[in-house]
Amino acid sequence: MHRTLTKKKAPGDHVARRDLLTVQGEAVTVPAGDRLVHLQFRRFAGCPVCNLHLRSVTRRHAEIEAAGVREVVVFHSPADELLPHAVDLPFAVVADPTRRLYVEFGVESARRALLDPRAWWPIARSLATGVWAVLRGRERLPARRQPNGRLGLPADLLIAGDGRVLAVRYGEHAYDQWSVDELLELARGAV
Repeated sequence: MHRTLTKKKAPGDHVARRDLLTVQGEAVTVPAGDRLVHLQFRRFAGCPVCNLHLRSVTRRHAEIEAAGVREVVVFHSPADELLPHAVDLPFAVVADPTRRLYVEFGVESARRALLDPRAWWPIARSLATGVWAVLRGRERLPARRQPNGRLGLPADLLIAGDGRVLAVRYGEHAYDQWSVDELLELARGAV
């Protein structure tokens, strides 16, 4: 099924209020009203490259919260497949297996996600650390079949409490996203 993407969001655009359901069954509102939202689009449940990045977000989650930012991470996997991978994550994880949010926010899939040479070192690192984490029982392997593919590109949006998009980054390859330091700098500039 081919779907046309909505135009990518840009600073100054407005995001309508919506209530999303996390894989843990909790409601999360975007925009959050009283705080900033870092809306992240990742790939699939158990994606080694996504896990590498989310480990850095998890390690520094207290700093992110202290900066007034709520993390909301979207994956294009079904909730039942995503939940075992999200159990220990300290932020909202949302399943979007129909890719409705991906389409709405203009988040793409492309071969360059894995073929861009800038992604190769993070892919190798994520596979090495991921295998070790699986062997130690700390992570699970992703499902062999990914109905929505493995070629998703990441995207980051920083959204003000009133729904105004403050900053965006649409990844050019699988590991092209804001670092925690970049996110914190953007959050400081938003206040």
